[in-house]
Amino acid sequence: MPLSGEVGAGHDSSVRLCAVRCGCGATDIWPFSDAGATVARMSAVLIAEHESGVRGFLERHLAQDGFEVVGADDRDAALELASRAQPDLVLLGDPSALDAFSGVPVIVIGAEESDAVDRVRAFARGCDDFVARPFVYDELVARMHAVLRRARPPEPERLHAGPITIEHATRRVYVDGERVDLAGKEYELLVKLASEPQRVFTKEELLREVWGFRSLGRTRTLDSHASRLRRKLQVLNPGPFVVNVWRVGYRLLD
Repeated sequence: MPLSGEVGAGHDSSVRLCAVRCGCGATDIWPFSDAGATVARMSAVLIAEHESGVRGFLERHLAQDGFEVVGADDRDAALELASRAQPDLVLLGDPSALDAFSGVPVIVIGAEESDAVDRVRAFARGCDDFVARPFVYDELVARMHAVLRRARPPEPERLHAGPITIEHATRRVYVDGERVDLAGKEYELLVKLASEPQRVFTKEELLREVWGFRSLGRTRTLDSHASRLRRKLQVLNPGPFVVNVWRVGYRLLD
């Protein structure tokens, strides 16, 4: 068994193909609609890994940490899933398959015996990062976030959503040209919602991505910040803003 948070020291040749979204079935991997509201998608990760123990561990914990996860145990299944699911990132256990995943960021999870030559060859063939087994889960997740950040297009200097303007460099917010003063988390919540103002972001997603919560439990943190943000925006424009979609989450504009 892996020790001290390390994963991938063992081998299991059993074969399976699965898709996990926080306990949902494969048909519920992507955004859904509720009363006409589109829910914003989290980062989608394809795990192409033949060791079922490693694959299962990553599927379970990445789903719990807010990723959309699909898993495959061989190259052909992984390629089929990649064409259907269009993942944001691939975790690849077989570096010889790197050429098949062009156009998508790839982190190679190398064998225990991987050395510097293996890493250099993988980078030369186009991988974005390389992690050798046994790996520490939290470090892998940090590397995933770093790769995803690098893959995103650069943020515009200003973000516009209806009457709202956000200046990223100065962290200033304007409604109909008038400045609104926001606290730190109010600003971060607004930026997240304004990134796709007509989409509904689930409460779980907002708590993970704005506050960094990994275990949600019962909390009124999001609701209280959303309420304060809504009141401040509506001082200058009746909106509605920061619309609460019952039992789902929030969207910025109605």
